[in-house]
Amino acid sequence: MRKPRLAGLGFAMIATAAFAVAGCDNGGDATPSANAPAPSTAASSTGAADPAAVSALAAATAQLDSTSFKITATSGGGFKLTGAIDAPNGVGTAQVTASGPNAEIRVKTLLIDQDLYVQVPGITKAGTWTHVDGARLPAGANVGLRPEQIDPVNTANLLSSTTDVHSTGARSYAGTLDLTKAAGVAGLNQVTIDSYGDAAQNVPFTAGLDEQGRLSVLTIDLPAVNGQKAQPLEVLYTDYGAPVNAKRPAAGQITEAPDDLYDSLGS
Repeated sequence: MRKPRLAGLGFAMIATAAFAVAGCDNGGDATPSANAPAPSTAASSTGAADPAAVSALAAATAQLDSTSFKITATSGGGFKLTGAIDAPNGVGTAQVTASGPNAEIRVKTLLIDQDLYVQVPGITKAGTWTHVDGARLPAGANVGLRPEQIDPVNTANLLSSTTDVHSTGARSYAGTLDLTKAAGVAGLNQVTIDSYGDAAQNVPFTAGLDEQGRLSVLTIDLPAVNGQKAQPLEVLYTDYGAPVNAKRPAAGQITEAPDDLYDSLGS
């Protein structure tokens, strides 16, 4: 039986796939929503970064490496990613769901140190965890979690591609992203970024911090492609410091990934 291909499966790619699965635009429009800033001191074509804003965001994203947190990312009504991340202890869980009126895909990932385990309906064996060699995963195949990138959005690297960053109020910031400098980040592979054309260099985003100066929300207005109306990606960061229940599966529940799994992911 021919295996389905999940080439480019990742944060933004599966969001795009979700629109196709849904078969509708969820009633959205192409009006950009305010979107977030980044830890970059570079000046953009529209203005120079505010050093204070850059510093605040850099400090906020740095905390993602020093404590546990939960993450929820959504785009329209057809894409949702949830995760529980504990970077200091090297463990995390995530589930990516793409849904529509006639179909739903749920991909689960579990990361323990450098060992990545996945459950992909129709590809991996039900009731087991498939152990994946992270070195063989294509750059755009960000199946929720992956070794060396425990944050499924890869927030710090994503925000490092920002240009103009400025404060818009108490603990609120805005700016633009240059996604041509962020290939492989947040599931955005080069093919996806190229499809945005010149718009990829000026993608609006906003960010908000909580009272402790930690990142609480990041919204990215990805450009419209393939006739689809633009849908912002919104990422929420919550439950800082909460325990993450992630344990290595029992030996009897683990299978090794066959070659055709990597083929399905686009390698």
